[in-house]
Amino acid sequence: MKITDWLRLPEKRVVKDMDDHQQTLLHAEILKDKPFLRNLYRDFYKELSAGTAAGPVVELGSGAGFIKEIIPSAVTSDVLELPGLDKVFSATDMPFDDGSIGGFVMINVLHHISRPREFFAEALRCLKAGGRVAMIEPANTLWSRFIYKNFHHELFDEKAEWALPPGGPLAIGNDAMPWIIFCRDRAVFEKEFPLLRVVSVKKHTPLCYFLSGGFTQRQMLPSFMYPFIRFIERLLSPLSDWLGMFQTIQLQKSQEV
Repeated sequence: MKITDWLRLPEKRVVKDMDDHQQTLLHAEILKDKPFLRNLYRDFYKELSAGTAAGPVVELGSGAGFIKEIIPSAVTSDVLELPGLDKVFSATDMPFDDGSIGGFVMINVLHHISRPREFFAEALRCLKAGGRVAMIEPANTLWSRFIYKNFHHELFDEKAEWALPPGGPLAIGNDAMPWIIFCRDRAVFEKEFPLLRVVSVKKHTPLCYFLSGGFTQRQMLPSFMYPFIRFIERLLSPLSDWLGMFQTIQLQKSQEV
């Protein structure tokens, strides 16, 4: 048996159609059953909450998440009709007035948006001056490429353009898209969206997500070891450019609009 076969979750924990809302409901169950993964998401939410500006905060692609435990006033949203959501809409066509939103937060969402240019334009329209987009997305490092290309079900294509092939919003994605936009094509982004400044791009989390098994693999360590692994990650932070599996990207709308 291959190690990748052993790591996969039992069939009863897998839905074949990623765009079936049952898949997201299953993800909610997995988050409850995997304290290691849930603790990581809690840390992600805390990091995103620290980077938001004053005013309404909207989470895009809320899915199975629990952001209201960290940001009680957050507006949750998704493209799928799911229980408990505040709103259902596409990130490229949002139901908000011009200049009305203080911040958008998102975890693993950008690389599923089929037309990212339309999303950035829409975010600019909705954000207040000084408002922010805070996102956590896959990174492109020596370690992350190995993991994403060998243990993950989604595409990782560093040569792709700023668009995804036709398909459902969750079934289609390119984990390399954030790197393409904010690293490979950074100059293109800055030219096309001069009012949406890149504040920071920080790589992190080389171990916790992989060891948690994510939503498709088995958890590899007992849950009580989570604080210890986070401690190890802090020690490894100087090597994040080579080892980080994720990156936190902060964008800010210019005050001069």
